[in-house]
Amino acid sequence: MWDYVALTKPRVMSLLLVTALTGLVVANRGMPGPVLVAALLAGGALASGGASALNHWYEEDLDRRMGRTKRRPVAAGRMQPRSALIFGLALNALGFTVLAAWANLLAAGLAMAGTLIYFFVYTVWLKRTTPQNIVIGGAAGAMPPLVGWAAATGTVDLPAWYLFAIIFFWTPPHFWALALVIKDDYARAGVPMLPVIEGEQRTYTAILLYTLLLSALAVLFVTADPALGVIYGTGAGVLSLLFIYYALRLWRGGTKARAWALYRFSLVYLAALFALAMADASIS
Repeated sequence: MWDYVALTKPRVMSLLLVTALTGLVVANRGMPGPVLVAALLAGGALASGGASALNHWYEEDLDRRMGRTKRRPVAAGRMQPRSALIFGLALNALGFTVLAAWANLLAAGLAMAGTLIYFFVYTVWLKRTTPQNIVIGGAAGAMPPLVGWAAATGTVDLPAWYLFAIIFFWTPPHFWALALVIKDDYARAGVPMLPVIEGEQRTYTAILLYTLLLSALAVLFVTADPALGVIYGTGAGVLSLLFIYYALRLWRGGTKARAWALYRFSLVYLAALFALAMADASIS
């Protein structure tokens, strides 16, 4: 049972569900009814878990070569690849059904688009071929706010695209910081992550540039939606200054400890930023 749970990557899923819920709450100007919230969270969890299971199935060979992933169910041989494939497809089908039935077809379609981008664009095509894999493939992780917004409104408006862009520009510094920490692991597996191909100093610079772009987008989001005000604006400014501090510190003198600190803060940053957006929209 726990191996099937592991296929869904619960920690990744939890952050994706927070961002989906943010799209729903900000679009609705507060928490909607329990049925829609439950449908979004259940359908989103099923779609996210299904996409992750497909990733486990396809990347069995890579996972076996990396210390961080070699104990995953398929890579370790505790589960047949076919079982992970069927499980992933079934979860996606259920996720689409839940969202289509209790939210709307647009939300369901956007959730499936996220799965398709994650699997075909990132996992199958980009991950093994280019150091820009996480930049382009990051669009998959940026889909949940669009799903939440669509579930609330039946459309996707400009503020939803701001949320998408925030996650899109957050993803590279977040994953490149992790790649700096486990660079040797990626090198052994033959995955062309940026630190492996272009070196650590280029990666520090890229992290700083993306952090500056992310910070600008995060602060400007307050101008895109009248539901947001002082609470979000102040919090976004403080959080973004802290993110820039971590990125500058890494750029000036990179160490694995500093890369790890930036990686951990990036998780706090995104969760806190989206929590502030939900709180501000709820009291507007």
